[in-house]
Amino acid sequence: MHALIEKIENSYKKNRVVDVRSGDTVKVHQRIKEGNKERIQIFEGLVIRTDRKDSLTSTITVRRIASGVGVEKSFLLHSPLVEEVEVVKRSKVRRKYLSYMRNRSGKSARLASVDFDKKAVNDIKEDKPVVEATAKVTEAASVEEVKSE
Repeated sequence: MHALIEKIENSYKKNRVVDVRSGDTVKVHQRIKEGNKERIQIFEGLVIRTDRKDSLTSTITVRRIASGVGVEKSFLLHSPLVEEVEVVKRSKVRRKYLSYMRNRSGKSARLASVDFDKKAVNDIKEDKPVVEATAKVTEAASVEEVKSE
């Protein structure tokens, strides 16, 4: 029974999701429906919590200050309404849940940034296996062409 549930969950999962950690500053592109219109809204803030990373219900909680008021949103990473998650900055933290950031403001709310490869982290090409397969096919075709000459 567990295998059946896991199979159904895997069918709803996205192929690849960005590796988001606590302490990251991210831009979450969320699809908003208003009546019969749709638009993409970007919510940028600090990830203060990550939950169930390998599950279908993996969530991140993002916090930002808007008009002097702290706003937190939780996003399901595998939701079809979440278009893209882009890591802008990565910070050094030693906890999974940064609840102490709610009490901080100004300079005390700063986190020490860490160098990271922004392009490699945000690159989530879903068609990578297909590209590798086509590369093998073209490689085999080129080998056959050389042999025939």
